[in-house]
Amino acid sequence: MRRILIVGAGRSSSALVRYLLEKSGEEQLEVIIADINTENAAKLVGGHPNGKVIELDIFDVESRKKAVAESDIVISMLPARFHLEIARDCIEFGKNLVTASYVSKELKELDSKVKERGLVFMNEVGLDPGIDHMSAMQVIDRIKGSGARMLLFESFTGGLIAPESDDNLWNYKFTWNPRNVVVAGQGGIAKFIQEGKYKYIPYHKLFRRTEFLSIEGYGKFEAYANRDSLNYREVYGLEDALTLFRGTIRRVGFSRAWNIFVQLGMTDDSYVMQGSEDMTYRDFTNSFLTYKPHDSVELKLRHYLKIDQDDVIWDKLLELDLFNDKKKVGLKDATPAQILQKILMDSWSLKKDDKDMIVMYHKFGFEKEGKKRQIESSMVVVGEDQTYTAMAKTVGLPVAMACLQILNGRVHTPGVQLPLKKEMYQDVLTELEKHGVRFVEKEVEYLGYNPYNLGA
Repeated sequence: MRRILIVGAGRSSSALVRYLLEKSGEEQLEVIIADINTENAAKLVGGHPNGKVIELDIFDVESRKKAVAESDIVISMLPARFHLEIARDCIEFGKNLVTASYVSKELKELDSKVKERGLVFMNEVGLDPGIDHMSAMQVIDRIKGSGARMLLFESFTGGLIAPESDDNLWNYKFTWNPRNVVVAGQGGIAKFIQEGKYKYIPYHKLFRRTEFLSIEGYGKFEAYANRDSLNYREVYGLEDALTLFRGTIRRVGFSRAWNIFVQLGMTDDSYVMQGSEDMTYRDFTNSFLTYKPHDSVELKLRHYLKIDQDDVIWDKLLELDLFNDKKKVGLKDATPAQILQKILMDSWSLKKDDKDMIVMYHKFGFEKEGKKRQIESSMVVVGEDQTYTAMAKTVGLPVAMACLQILNGRVHTPGVQLPLKKEMYQDVLTELEKHGVRFVEKEVEYLGYNPYNLGA
């Protein structure tokens, strides 16, 4: 039996574990799940004869090294900041490694050692990053292989609520880490290139500079820019492309409403609010408004941000209970972002029978023999339930499939890398289609950069 060590049994591990256990008989696998909390891991294994759960504190060096040494390949599903020590163990014991996380500077610095050992450290092989890389490179390679020249690449991904579970005015619920939603876009400038011109969006303008797209059967969406799209020019071999833009998908209207929190300062995570534990939600909202004791909090906020009483944004704010003078924050020494997260979780947490939805959209513009065309490619996945969510499926399945590709010797390039080569992406994308993760393509007339008619 070949031993696969999965470190971390969080929400993204469910589909990963299920897939590998289903393959364990024909592939001769023993799937070992290591976590400091074994309860959830045991549920995922469900008594399968080829599954095993071990308790592991990753800061227990001896136990961690033992687990790595006894495996044939390691999958780290831990937060990115914990990958490094596991990566060093993998180098020490000659084990290949798979993660869904962005490659950190520190991990990249291990590249020469990984190559010396002839190992594969495959990263960014989840959803975004992951499926976005693979699906993009498959089409880009096909376009270039036909002799065409790439002109444009735009890519958007969003974790959303499925239409059948969409029951609030924001058309949104937390389907993943709420903190990442609250602090999205902070700490940097959104950078991209459009029609040969470099563009920059500061955080305070980010949610008012959205693009629009439409996906057949699912309606209209909007997207705000990711932090640095320019990082992918060289990675995707698009140095000569005139447009390169990556963003995050939401339903239309979300960003304009979210911008209210940005302008008030509620998303700030850099300081602690005094007396936060005893604040009511109304106190929190009032903290960002002028001192006018004879005006209500509601009136002050509407006047400050010029929100009409019949504006749907006002209804969205009321829906979140921001003016409730009975509900307490209950968080000691909390930042504004932490308090906002607490308030939003009251309204945006998934209900028992809610389902999530993943949406991904790419647009490729190219020129061949003097004619310009574009390909639009979209993927929509709806979750099964609260355990096997669309997010868990689209993160965990490609990780599992990449693991088997490496374990079976189908990946021949050593080093710290991304799933950009055909030897990795082709079989993984083909296998994903069998599990309902598939892209629908159509080729249309080239529109160039057209923020108001994406996907139309």
